[in-house]
Amino acid sequence: MKVKVVKRVLDANNEIARKNREIFQKAGLIALNLISSPGSGKTTLLEETIPALKPQKSLVIVGDLQTARDAERVQECALDVVQINTGMSCHLYANQITESLSDLPLKEADYLFIENVGNMVCPGEFDLGENLKVILLSIPEGDDKVAKYPTIFRAADLVLLTKSDLLSVLKFDMVRVKEDIARLNANVSILEISCQTGEGMADWLKWLKDCHQKDIGAKAKFFTE
Repeated sequence: MKVKVVKRVLDANNEIARKNREIFQKAGLIALNLISSPGSGKTTLLEETIPALKPQKSLVIVGDLQTARDAERVQECALDVVQINTGMSCHLYANQITESLSDLPLKEADYLFIENVGNMVCPGEFDLGENLKVILLSIPEGDDKVAKYPTIFRAADLVLLTKSDLLSVLKFDMVRVKEDIARLNANVSILEISCQTGEGMADWLKWLKDCHQKDIGAKAKFFTE
């Protein structure tokens, strides 16, 4: 019975996500779901990324259990921001994204960044209507996390290894991490990135711009099959 209940929840969520994706396509923007543990650098990454993408415009939806602190940090550089406080929920649902869209000028934007609740487990299972999933793993988290939390890495379209400036002072086996990722997701791209030094930022921005320019119809078809 529990399995059936879980399946019904996921099926209902996926149907709403499909409709979200149609809305994004009609608006002509690309939506990215940023997933990671707390403290990996999602908000800092957006603070550096959004101004660098201009004149292209970015919207942000921020998910947290409480406070609007992350939304306040990015509101100065984003076209518009919506904060979702989930209370006890450890991830965002597609219907929460739907409810946020009426407050956003979708047709004026090129990108929608969804900063999911900090969690390395549940967000990977719940489609929000995004076109791409970007997984962040920071160097201070340790090199064992890919093997421990495989779900999000299997679903990743891009993995960002953040805070790479700390590689020189922390013990972190980069080869092991990349091998672990490759075993789970052989085709995923991996970038080492630091918002402090700027390492990898040019490659990240190029990846975003390339994704925006590509026809994302194939990705939408994948999610609706």
